[in-house]
Amino acid sequence: MVSEGAAISGTRTVPERAGAALASLLASPATADRLRRVLELALVFAGASFAGVYTPGGDAAQLFLAESAGLPRTLYGLRDSYAASGASPVAEVHRTGRPQWLGPAELAGCPDARRTPSPDFCLAALPLGPAGGGCLLAVGEHPGGFGDDERACLELIAHTVAVPAPDTAYDTGELPENAFSLAMDTGRVEAGDAILRLFAIRREEFDGRVESLLGRTVPEDLPALMSVVEADHMAIGDRELEFRILQPAGPPRWLRLRGRLLPGGRGRPARLVGTVTDASTERSGVTDVARVQRLAAALATAGTVKDVGQAVVAALRKPLQADRIALAELENDRLVVTVLDPPQPEAWPDVWRSEWRTEWPDAPVRAMPTLAAALREGRTRIWSDGSALEPALADVGRGGLAVLPLPAAGRMAGACLIGWDRPHDFAPDERALLTACAALTGQALLRAHAFDAEHELVGMLQRSLLPRRLPRLPGAVAVARYLPTTAGLEVGGDWYDVIPLADNHVALVIGDVQGHNAGAATLMGQMRTALRAYAVEGHTPDVVVAHANRLLLDMETDLFATCAYVDVDVEQGTAWCVRAGHVQPVLRHPDGTTEIVQAEGGPPLGVLGQAEFPMTPLRLQPGTVIALTTDGLVESAGTDLDAGMERLARELAAADPAHLGLVADALLTGAHRGDDVALLLMRYDGMTVRPLRESWTVWRVPEAVRHARRFTRRTLRTWTVPRDTVDAALLVVSELVTNALVHTGGPVRLDLGLVNNRLRLAVADSSPRSPVKPASIGWEATGGRGILLVEAVSATWGTIPVSGGKQVWADLVLEG
Repeated sequence: MVSEGAAISGTRTVPERAGAALASLLASPATADRLRRVLELALVFAGASFAGVYTPGGDAAQLFLAESAGLPRTLYGLRDSYAASGASPVAEVHRTGRPQWLGPAELAGCPDARRTPSPDFCLAALPLGPAGGGCLLAVGEHPGGFGDDERACLELIAHTVAVPAPDTAYDTGELPENAFSLAMDTGRVEAGDAILRLFAIRREEFDGRVESLLGRTVPEDLPALMSVVEADHMAIGDRELEFRILQPAGPPRWLRLRGRLLPGGRGRPARLVGTVTDASTERSGVTDVARVQRLAAALATAGTVKDVGQAVVAALRKPLQADRIALAELENDRLVVTVLDPPQPEAWPDVWRSEWRTEWPDAPVRAMPTLAAALREGRTRIWSDGSALEPALADVGRGGLAVLPLPAAGRMAGACLIGWDRPHDFAPDERALLTACAALTGQALLRAHAFDAEHELVGMLQRSLLPRRLPRLPGAVAVARYLPTTAGLEVGGDWYDVIPLADNHVALVIGDVQGHNAGAATLMGQMRTALRAYAVEGHTPDVVVAHANRLLLDMETDLFATCAYVDVDVEQGTAWCVRAGHVQPVLRHPDGTTEIVQAEGGPPLGVLGQAEFPMTPLRLQPGTVIALTTDGLVESAGTDLDAGMERLARELAAADPAHLGLVADALLTGAHRGDDVALLLMRYDGMTVRPLRESWTVWRVPEAVRHARRFTRRTLRTWTVPRDTVDAALLVVSELVTNALVHTGGPVRLDLGLVNNRLRLAVADSSPRSPVKPASIGWEATGGRGILLVEAVSATWGTIPVSGGKQVWADLVLEG
């Protein structure tokens, strides 16, 4: 068994191996990315998380970040430039030429220090030659700071660094064949002959515009490429990505762009400089340093624990020709596996399969004492072919096993196991590669664990602001789905609602508040509550939306909201649609055809005080499906809104509306998760028994109550209502109409409805005050008995708000 790596690293010390790697790198032909490759050695041999070079630019009063490697500088609060006369470690080392080795205590008193992410956070700043030549900056997380070997490695790297003057390296007019220089203010680009050949553009045909090159990019890859070449989304430092370009014939060609953004100065604009090469010619010769750099870049964007595991698998399994990789978090005394590759249970030892509880297994650390010892020591352990290990570990890699403890913030965040079935010959520098990867992975795992926990908390907050369940509807079925964005932790403003209304109407509402933050979520809850309140009051759809618009304006917020509101009459099979800056509804007709409703719309809520919100009529046949969604489902950086709506219509046409929940799940499959997604579906089935309804406008004349009684009697006889029920109904109508005429002003309306064996009598007036049942009535009282009589003869009674007034109703149950 090899436990300390003697068999894989020989007898050379870490500084000696770093010196050999530097000598080999400097002996190779000079390339545009040599400086970055030198800095990558600080990640491998010094265990740094970030390494960067700061040099004077065109303005001698500023030190600019010329090149960097490792995790993004923003994770540590580092700037892309520092004042040369400032008190930052970068400036002091640049002026004095003396190195600084700083731990958390020293950094706490540093004026420019912004963040110390862990108790073991340390910083090293070393001069590049004599005073005034710039500075090498390295940060890491080492108990007690950088050790002697790490310091020796960083000093070697600082002496090796030679930064070409950025103002002349790309201004000579003689660019290397595979190099380019892009002016960020004008978009003019200088490109070497090799780049033009890759893009199949002749030199005399090239107009010097970056758009001419971008136009040959595969559309799906254009957003990622634009994020690199747009200055607004970049910081000083290096960039690398692969993208595809269209070929005159055959499949697209993969290219690799490596570049860095150089600051402007003395009237010159900022520029993106770098190289573009054929990616297919580079993939075979990837070095260990490049693997560390790629893993660092992947972990920098890994949002969840599972993302971290997948990044580790992609960076190590195939390059190391390993047969299996397991990544596990350490929770108390248990290892909770988060990623297994391959994922099949039969590919793992029997002991692991016996602990398979949910998606992955988890087991106590004490069940694997060798692993427990490696976690206590906190060092990478490697066992060669035939080593005597407990079955839980031996069966992971009989031909070789590497156990990588994952340190982070002064503790062990977890462990990574890499196993080979056939005897594996560990390369001399493989242990350094694994150690560097372990340090990066541990820090990323800790961040991702916090991200997962906060994301779950945010999801709980979002779900608490949405309906817990949708109501059961007469003659219709509704389902809804909500997917929070995975692009960040902030809660979104998408919402939906299904509101049962009087007379078998139902309101379908979907909306989206601008932004992704607590303010958007709060406003979303307020708008959902307001729309529900206005709808229940009985207003027409355009008035409901107009009231919500006025409310949002009165709240004096900087946010606005879009909304689609559909009022469906389930009895008649009709609907009215109102849009406020929202995407169009989609209808799926019973014959399977779909229609994107061209509903006339108004502006978003909270924009204009005198806005109009026109209503568009819809006709529904039994079996029609109404689909309402937010733009997160149909629009993204790579998808046009019109194309997204057409795709939604096609997928809705191909779905089976009999299973509405499955339809919703299918529509969300493959949804872009860069934004929240809300989806609301309703299938209109029609009512099996349609209610009988009649209405009467009560005129304020002396005979008004008698006319109302006569209308009621004639209507109920037509409906063949039993005589004893008719008598009770006439008493209720007399009392309700009399109360409305005596105690209110304005119009009064009498509504009669009969469904199954239930008769509803309702009187609407313009007063919002509800009738009050008296607690007691003396013999001398002249009023107050009407509501008591209504309560006595009806099965139930109540009052609801209607269009600024109220409706008092009473139900009678027909016998038989």
